[in-house]
Amino acid sequence: MRSDAMKKGLDKAPHRSLFNALGLTEQELDRPIIGVANSFNEIVPGHIHLRELTEAVKAGIRMNGGTPLEFPTIAVCDGIAMNHAGMKYSLASRELIADSVEVMSMAHPFDGLVLVTSCDKIVPGMLMAAARLNIPTIVVSGGPMLAGRQEGRNISLSNIFEAVGAVRAGKITEAQLAETEESACPGCGSCAGMFTANSMNCLTEALGLALPGNGSIPAISAARRRLAKLSGMRAVDLVRENLRPSEIMTEQAFANGLALDMALGCSTNTVLHLPAIAGEAGVKIDLERINRVSEKTPNLCKLSPMGEHFMQDLNEAGGVSAVLKELIDHGLADGAAPTVTGRSLAENVAAAAIKRPEVIRRVADPYSPTGGIAILYGNLAPGGAVVKRAGVAQEMLRHSGPARIYNSEEEAVQGINSGQIQKGDVIVIRYEGPKGGPGMREMLTPTATVMGLGLDKDVALITDGRFSGATRGASIGHITPEAAEGGPIAALRDGDIIEINIPEYKLSVRLSDEELAARLAQWQKPEPTVTKGYLARYARQVTSAGTGAVFK
Repeated sequence: MRSDAMKKGLDKAPHRSLFNALGLTEQELDRPIIGVANSFNEIVPGHIHLRELTEAVKAGIRMNGGTPLEFPTIAVCDGIAMNHAGMKYSLASRELIADSVEVMSMAHPFDGLVLVTSCDKIVPGMLMAAARLNIPTIVVSGGPMLAGRQEGRNISLSNIFEAVGAVRAGKITEAQLAETEESACPGCGSCAGMFTANSMNCLTEALGLALPGNGSIPAISAARRRLAKLSGMRAVDLVRENLRPSEIMTEQAFANGLALDMALGCSTNTVLHLPAIAGEAGVKIDLERINRVSEKTPNLCKLSPMGEHFMQDLNEAGGVSAVLKELIDHGLADGAAPTVTGRSLAENVAAAAIKRPEVIRRVADPYSPTGGIAILYGNLAPGGAVVKRAGVAQEMLRHSGPARIYNSEEEAVQGINSGQIQKGDVIVIRYEGPKGGPGMREMLTPTATVMGLGLDKDVALITDGRFSGATRGASIGHITPEAAEGGPIAALRDGDIIEINIPEYKLSVRLSDEELAARLAQWQKPEPTVTKGYLARYARQVTSAGTGAVFK
């Protein structure tokens, strides 16, 4: 066993003495040692209950003859970090999480791993570590939050962000906003819509690294605790079978992940995370491939923020398994792909069924014949840009309008709130990319404010930063190259006509090549906004959004 390197032989007597100090018995040391990475903390609602789930995981490990050893990782709450400097650290934390799991697992050679995770950057960070380390690994998420209830309808975090804009527009009162504030987030779990956290947790099932149900079983459910125990038990079997991520996280698995992404209408942030995870596994996902999968994969679900259904509805409707079975049955996903269960993906979902066809549509009757995400190209985004196509109003799929330029999120929010934006405008928020931010902030506040003002069918937003999974509307992010690297977005001026054509995958500015080149020749690279600490190192090392914003 891998752990023999720290516990067997004459030379390891000092090591065994230190294990004695932990209270471990000889019998416990003779068993497979399973590292349990727990991202619990007391500030992230998606993680506040992870101590309890981790105890269930550890119980499952012991039940199957293993010895669990728990260690922590960090976790940022994107909602709480939103619209201030804290959001610069969110995406940047992904690399720290991957590195910390690697460090702990190499310094202490565990035989296997259970990754207990929940929210946006923590899931992909841990999956990157799993691929990098290639020791038997299984993922357990904390599960989605239940939707809140207000006046007979379900609501979630995106509704409260949009309600702020509605107050500014005079559509609701501050008292009504306070009621929404009280109701939107009723308890633990990752926020209740198909935002980034739940997108990534659903994708763990398609990637084969988690048991069925991991993406959709509610956080408060006893079924979530049982899943945690079963995952702990299975982790020990993975060690005995020597079933490693390299055998599971294959080309097939990532193709299945992309297909599920399109069918569910996942967050645009998956376009950052799937290529980063795939890169660690030695699989290449480029933006053109995402469009190819999107072209042939229908959008079967419209979960919040795109529709009225929430994660609990998806779970009741048959969960991720039902969506995967529908895709496999129509040749849109590869059922032969191996998984951590020891069975194929098709075998895992064989008994699944669509129980609420209004939540999960059939391939023959999709919301749209193409997937939820599209990659756009043009003279404004030669390296690509991403949009959640399934969340764009029909009227905005094709749009042209004058640019309103802002060099930061703060400038944009101030401009929107002060009435600078008119119907037809294209809001441009630049210098918010991986390097320029640094950290590629999510910008839910400006998009939600536009929604709250009722301008979502009249105004587009484009940025070299990114948007929250809770964003909807004509919001186009990840413009590559970013402004800080001298991308064309840096050359834009107020009034330039931006042309958006999502059905034809185009994003351009109505300027000649000569004019664009002349403007860029006059452009001067700005001074770094952060000069010390982790963010400064991040800005020096990070690559473009088009490659997943991984380190060089």
